[in-house]
Amino acid sequence: MIVLENLDQFKVVYRDGRKWNRCVEAIENIGNIKDSVMYSIGDSLVYMIQDGTARNTETFEGNRRYFDVHYYLEGRETVEFATKDALTQVEDYSDETDREYLTGHGEVRELSEGQVAIFDNTKAYRFHGDNRVRKVVLKVTIEDGYFLNK
Repeated sequence: MIVLENLDQFKVVYRDGRKWNRCVEAIENIGNIKDSVMYSIGDSLVYMIQDGTARNTETFEGNRRYFDVHYYLEGRETVEFATKDALTQVEDYSDETDREYLTGHGEVRELSEGQVAIFDNTKAYRFHGDNRVRKVVLKVTIEDGYFLNK
């Protein structure tokens, strides 16, 4: 998981590439969208605003074709993440949902208002559901992508 302290830092670090520019475009469009409704920009990104307390789950969720970007608008929440190979798979990967479920333990971090978190495909994560949070959740295709600071 990559955590940037604010959107301005995200814009500097990820300034090159259409998918990164589309992430910023989506975030800057949040005043025009409804909560809990998925929107898309091109074929590489879908996004929505989530508001509430995350469901506390026993399993970690991992993806293969998309990675998640979460931009925190209000509140804070605790996330636990780990590399997939350090976890045990409990539900096989589904190509239809782009999800696999794993169990184990990972590193815990609190994310809060203003931060941008990027969950790449080598890791799985779960939210502890400890606080109300409002955030933009973006699902971005892995194609033609790279992480500049890896």
